[in-house]
Amino acid sequence: MVKIISAAEAAKTIPDGAVVTVSSSSGLCCPDAVLKAIGERFDAEQHPNKLTMLHAIAAGDIYGVRGIDHLAKPGLIARAICGSYPSGPSSSEPPMIWQMLGRNEIAAYNVPSGIMFDMHREAAAKRPGVLTKVGLDTFADPRREGCAMNEAAAAQPIVKVVEFEGEEWLYFPAIAPDVAIIRATTADERGNLTFEQEGAYLGALDLAMAAHNTCGKVIAQVKRIAKAGTLKTHDVRVPGILIDYVVEAPEQWQTTQTPYDPAISGEIFRPMASFALMEWGIGKPIARRVAQEIKRGWAVNLGFGVSANVPRIFIEEGLHGEATWVIEQGAVGGVPLLDFQFGCSSNAEAIVPSPQQFTYFQASGFDCALLSFLQIDSHGSVNVSKLGVRPHVTAGAGGFVDITARARKIVFSGFFNAGAKMRIADGRLVIDQDGKVRKLVREVEQVSFSGRRGVLQGQDVTYVTERCVMKLAPEGIVVTEIAPGVDLQRHVLEQCEFPLIVSPDLKTMEAAFFRPEPFGLKLDG
Repeated sequence: MVKIISAAEAAKTIPDGAVVTVSSSSGLCCPDAVLKAIGERFDAEQHPNKLTMLHAIAAGDIYGVRGIDHLAKPGLIARAICGSYPSGPSSSEPPMIWQMLGRNEIAAYNVPSGIMFDMHREAAAKRPGVLTKVGLDTFADPRREGCAMNEAAAAQPIVKVVEFEGEEWLYFPAIAPDVAIIRATTADERGNLTFEQEGAYLGALDLAMAAHNTCGKVIAQVKRIAKAGTLKTHDVRVPGILIDYVVEAPEQWQTTQTPYDPAISGEIFRPMASFALMEWGIGKPIARRVAQEIKRGWAVNLGFGVSANVPRIFIEEGLHGEATWVIEQGAVGGVPLLDFQFGCSSNAEAIVPSPQQFTYFQASGFDCALLSFLQIDSHGSVNVSKLGVRPHVTAGAGGFVDITARARKIVFSGFFNAGAKMRIADGRLVIDQDGKVRKLVREVEQVSFSGRRGVLQGQDVTYVTERCVMKLAPEGIVVTEIAPGVDLQRHVLEQCEFPLIVSPDLKTMEAAFFRPEPFGLKLDG
């Protein structure tokens, strides 16, 4: 029988040493009131303690929804196994969870988000674990880091390489949660949950089933409670038979810095004219050149960074709807949002649960992925997940590894180096001073995408920067296009720590990319 209790009472149901899984994506769907109550109980009683926290995607942020940072107290957490972690700008104080893992006070792991959902599915079915090729030759591979983020984690491995049917796989044992904490908009008196004001469903059903089926408890935080029998059958996304406790939290935010926006939850559609276009600057030619890689009718995954602006390029060019944008939180179609609302979409055609979205990604059901890079190395491998000098600037890998593992076509985008002083004049890129931090390096700090596997699998990989376009080839990275105004030797070849191959058919990027007016994007297909 479902019990309606306070957040403080919910916190008291969690035993010491429990495995606790949380459904969230930064501020999106974060059950922050319950997490806050757990932290407050620990402050008062030193219980619960030594928890293992599972987060398929980051729980909370540093912008008003603290999430896992409520629990970042010595003794409360023993292990954190997360697809991503709260992040923030280098100028800000690191989230407390980053400080703890940096001091080796907890064993911290970064497991690709799709694999995290797979681990829950296997636990729910009481199967032994996940057998996958996602993550081979990346930081998830135990021959590299095995997902470990610090020494405490490296001492407790959670993944191994196995041979099955003559092939090499990664094996992640399933972890059965003792407690699942999820969030919805409405619960009725029987615990049935609807998500009408949420921007995603994330993994709420899968996490609840994993806990329930393994004799754990499920806590649901909701904005409001309705009379039993009043919710529409097709609106219920998590049935009450899986729920033990309901906590009402009327003030829960819809997502980061957003108390409530009905367009995020699909309750209204915004006029297309209401979407701000990408501002003019050095990044816009990059986004325009990335847009040129897309064909009409494609389903295209988007990551954070410059590529997240490509839908705005389509709007500006009068081509909205000619490609369908798909994001890991579950939105299909519409216009993916930026900044604090990243992970949400307005005007989406559909929202599917994240675990199913990741199944779609892992098997390359989509046509193209548009993603960012921190570093690229001589093998074509990409790092997006680790920046040792400022670790909290990146959230970790999230769904990046799942998305790129088998993607047929990937377009990575970003600035060629960091800190350069540049401007655009008369359709040309002018580099006044090059940056001191090189991003094309001999070896990346962490392998988030394996260039070696990309070559072996025949993946079509392109790297787009403000000054050149490059392609991954078996013999190395080939410069295929150069921006107008750029000196190939001085601004490209000498700014790279390894030899680049220059295509004999080297072309100049379109000058129209470097002018503020729409450039006339044309799509094949």
